[in-house]
Amino acid sequence: MQQSIVVIIPAFNEESSIGLVINDIPKNIINEIIVIDNNSTDRTSQKASAAGALVLSEKEQGYGAACLKGIAYISSKEPKPAIVVFMDGDYSDYGEQLPDVIRPILENNYDMVIGSRELGKRARGSMTFPQIFGNRLATALLRWIYKIKYSDLGPFRAIRYDSLMQLDMRDRNYGWTVEMQLKAAKQKLRICEVPVDYRKRVGFSKVSGTIRGTLLAGYKIISTIFKYI
Repeated sequence: MQQSIVVIIPAFNEESSIGLVINDIPKNIINEIIVIDNNSTDRTSQKASAAGALVLSEKEQGYGAACLKGIAYISSKEPKPAIVVFMDGDYSDYGEQLPDVIRPILENNYDMVIGSRELGKRARGSMTFPQIFGNRLATALLRWIYKIKYSDLGPFRAIRYDSLMQLDMRDRNYGWTVEMQLKAAKQKLRICEVPVDYRKRVGFSKVSGTIRGTLLAGYKIISTIFKYI
């Protein structure tokens, strides 16, 4: 029996990229694409809807807030999906690699899969030096504190719906990805990583594109790691 798969895409001012993201997702293996318009001031919602996605609105800006909006929506529906996929709306992830991300769940009984940019091909300039350094510091801390080996906090990931609910996700902004990974480790979920490729995003990064955004994201990620000790 085919398992139902839902894709959740947080998006803030991604009118130039969101249609490309949606078009690259293999429609034959997923059941629904949900774009969370995170208080955009451009035509992100219209572009996403025209590309075939269901669009929800979340006025509170924050990556985690947008993801939680999507989770609340799928939790309110029946039947529940078997697998939830998260990816970014800036066209940095390769949507056509979604089958690779979900395969360990479908074929090898894993609970969560992280798409690792460290293990895949990362285009020159697709990540800034602070992003790379912060990512490696955070994964080193996770390995030291929680005894789990990750190579990346990449946004492209898949998780069983039941496992996602078990994690009781709370973070509403920059700490979302690391909260998911450390809680999964603490709860001893079956986790693996797969290589995914990564390209320069379309448009301007709202986080790594500014010094303030980079510092806030770095602080939140590190503080989240120590919060759950």
